[in-house]
Amino acid sequence: MARILITSALPYINGVKHLGNLAGSMLPADLYARFQRARGHEVLYICATDEHGTPAELAAAAAGQDVMTYCEEQHRIQHDLGRGFGLSWDWFGRSSSPQNARLTQHFAEALEDRGFIEERTDKLVYSIDDKRFLPDRYIQGICPVCGYPDARGDQCDNCGSLLDPIELKEPYSVISGSRNLEVRESQHLYLKQSALQGPIRQWVDAKPEFSSLARSIAYKHLDEGLIDRGITRDLSWGVPVTRGGQPRPGFEDKVFYVWFDAPIEYIGSTQEWADATGQDWQRWWREDAGAKDVRYVQFMGKDNVAFHTVSFPATIIGSGEPWKSVDNLKAFNWLNWYGGPFSTSKRRGVFMDQALALLPSDYWRWYLTSNSPEHSDSAFTWELFQGAVRDLADVLGNFVNRILKFAETRFDGKIPAGGEPGPLEEKLYAQVAEKLADLTAQFEAIEIRKTAQALRALWVVGNEYLQEAAPWTAIKTDPERAAVVVRTAINLAALYARVSAPIIPYAAEKIAMAVGEPFPPTWPSENIAVELSRLEAGRPFSVPEILFQKIEDAQVAEWTEQFQGQS
Repeated sequence: MARILITSALPYINGVKHLGNLAGSMLPADLYARFQRARGHEVLYICATDEHGTPAELAAAAAGQDVMTYCEEQHRIQHDLGRGFGLSWDWFGRSSSPQNARLTQHFAEALEDRGFIEERTDKLVYSIDDKRFLPDRYIQGICPVCGYPDARGDQCDNCGSLLDPIELKEPYSVISGSRNLEVRESQHLYLKQSALQGPIRQWVDAKPEFSSLARSIAYKHLDEGLIDRGITRDLSWGVPVTRGGQPRPGFEDKVFYVWFDAPIEYIGSTQEWADATGQDWQRWWREDAGAKDVRYVQFMGKDNVAFHTVSFPATIIGSGEPWKSVDNLKAFNWLNWYGGPFSTSKRRGVFMDQALALLPSDYWRWYLTSNSPEHSDSAFTWELFQGAVRDLADVLGNFVNRILKFAETRFDGKIPAGGEPGPLEEKLYAQVAEKLADLTAQFEAIEIRKTAQALRALWVVGNEYLQEAAPWTAIKTDPERAAVVVRTAINLAALYARVSAPIIPYAAEKIAMAVGEPFPPTWPSENIAVELSRLEAGRPFSVPEILFQKIEDAQVAEWTEQFQGQS
C-alpha cells in the first residue's frame, strides 16, 4: 500500500469560485484521490482557502465586515460548496490559521539563517489618492515585455513574464483607477531566488513526471534567469513579520507576501488536520519522519505553476531542512466561457453555487472531466454541456435502468439463478478486461480526458452486450439463457458503480445501493469472470430513479439568457 499526498491549488477567499477554478485544480485532484483510495492506498487530500492579501481586505470592506469575519464566512461557503460537488478533501484548512503563521515565520528564519533572505530598500508604488502602498496585483498597466495593456504588477497573463510593478508603463491603481501614483521607499525582505537558480534547475530536471505544461513554464522562468522576490508587503492583514518570536524591528506594520505563505499552507493545513484528528503530520511532510515514502502530487491551473516550480521550491530547498517536495505537478490550461475567460471579478460564467442550483453535481463533474482543459484551453457552451449530459444518460443511465427494470419485471426483483456463461459472456469478459486495464492506466497517468473516454468506452461494452444477448428475446424460448444475461448485466452494473465512482460519485452510489453493494467501493480486480459473478443469485435489488435527466432545448435557451450567453 502506497501513501499518496494530494494538494490542489488553494482557492482565493474573495467569493464563490467559477467552474474554471473547479476544472483546473480541485476536481481532477478529487478524481485522483478517490481512485487511489479505491485501489487501497493511504491517501491524504489537502486543500484550504487562501485568505491573505489586499483582495481580501477590499472584499471585506465592500461587504461591510472586518476581514477576519469576512474570511470565516467565505471559508464556510467555499467548504460547503466543495462538499456539494463531492470534493473529498481530508481537510480543507485556512491560510490564516495559527499553524500556517508559525510555519511561515519558521521558513523565513531558516532561509535568512542560510543567507537566502536579506533586507532591501524597495522603491514601491504609492497611491496618493488611496493613501496606501499598492500591492503588485493592485497596479495595472502596459506590459514592458509584450505590450499587453492589462498586465498586473506581479505578472503578465498574456506573455507569462514575472514583473516588478515599477516596470509597468502607464500604471494605474486598480482600487480607484487613479494615476496619481508615485514611487516611495520602504524596507522589505527579499528571497534570493537568483542564488538558488542552480539547485532549482536540478530539482526540476529530476521531475520527469511533471506535465509538459508544468515543465515548459518552469524552464521558461529558469531560462530567463530567476529574480529575487520581495516576500513582505505594507499591509495589516497577513502573517506578521517576526524574528525570534518577536516583531521584527522596522517591520511592525508589514506582513509576509501572500504568495510566500500560501503554498506553505499545504503543510499548515496538514497540521490543522493532524491537530483535529490526532494524526501525525510529519510522516507526510518531513523526510526524516517517514515522508520519503510519500508520493506527492499537486494539481493547479497554469497561472499558479511559476510559484510552485520556482518560489515554493526556493523556500523548501533554501531552508536546508528535509521537507517533502512534489513528485508530480499536474498543470491545466483554461476552461473558457464561450471563448473568453471566466471572471470572478466580473461574474462572467457559471459559478459553483449557481451550478448546483441548476443541476446535481455529477452532471458538472462529468462535463468538466470529459472536457478537461488539460492539454489545451477548452470552452464551455450550453450546447456542449447539453450534449455531454445526453450522452451520459444514453450510455450509462440507459444501461442501468434498462437491465434493472427488465429484471424487476421478469425475475421478481431478485438476481436470477440458472444457466451457464457462454461465448457471448467470454467475449464480454475479454472486452471488459481490456477497457478496465485502459481505464486504470489513464487514472494512474492522471490523463483526465482520456480517463473519461476510457470510462465511456467501458459503458459502451455493456450496451453492446445487451443488444447482442437480447434477454427480452431469449426469455421467450430459453429462460435460463435470459437468466445468465441478466445476472451478468447486473454484475456489470455493479462494476460500473465501482469504476465510475471517482468521476460521478453520487450516481455511482445510487447504482451500488440499488444492487446492495457497499460504498465507497474498492477497485475491481483483473479477473473479470469473477468480478461479473460477484453478486449471488437470489440477491434482491431495486430500480433506482432515473440517474440523469436530459437537458431540454428550452432549458438551454433559458440558461443562455440567464447567464448572458457569450457576454
